[in-house]
Amino acid sequence: MARPFPFRRILLKLSGEALMGPEGFGIDPEATQRLAEEVGQARDGRELCLVVGGGNIFRGLAAAARGFDRASADYMGMLATVMNALALQNALEKLGVPTRVQSAIPMASVCEPYIRRRAVRHMEKGRVVIFAAGTGNPFFTTDTAAALRAAEMGCDALFKGTSVDGVYDRDPRLDSAAVRFARVGYDRVLADNLKVMDSAAVALCRDNGIPIVVFNVRQPGNLARVLAGDGLATVVAAD
Repeated sequence: MARPFPFRRILLKLSGEALMGPEGFGIDPEATQRLAEEVGQARDGRELCLVVGGGNIFRGLAAAARGFDRASADYMGMLATVMNALALQNALEKLGVPTRVQSAIPMASVCEPYIRRRAVRHMEKGRVVIFAAGTGNPFFTTDTAAALRAAEMGCDALFKGTSVDGVYDRDPRLDSAAVRFARVGYDRVLADNLKVMDSAAVALCRDNGIPIVVFNVRQPGNLARVLAGDGLATVVAAD
């Protein structure tokens, strides 16, 4: 019998693309509702917080490559993450899951400002906390924001939901001979540029002893299976 992960408090990092439907952009209500159901199942006695990207609406790096000022483009991307966070909050609360959105860019009319002690207290009371607007600074990705919040919240692990079932030695979508790791070290990920998360995020998790669990979030029910030790995933941790 598989052993479940013993994590009490986890941060779940989702890409904005996870909220897209068949249109290939924007926020799809059905996709968002399915994600909310996954998150609701993942609580099950755990404290849970989330960071969601904004790539389904606006990508700062892509806009900068096309001539936008990088800082302005990154701020626009941060605003996109707030929209996604509010959509996910709405879907979670429809399921009866108490949820709070905290933004690194203050916008009191729609969500709370990011306050670390308040976020911890929310989780202790059983609420899901969604962190939006990245770190509040340009030139940082939402991956880095996820690693930072995981460290600040004292999370036992960072779960990275992707479109593949773990970390491979090369891109499995381009090479059918790619080999999936069950476990891999932070230093191997950085040295071989394995594209788990950006290097700043991986280094931050390494320096704070936070394991990264990479799994396919697009498979219905997979988050709960991985937490139970039954699903496919790769654990990035110390060698």
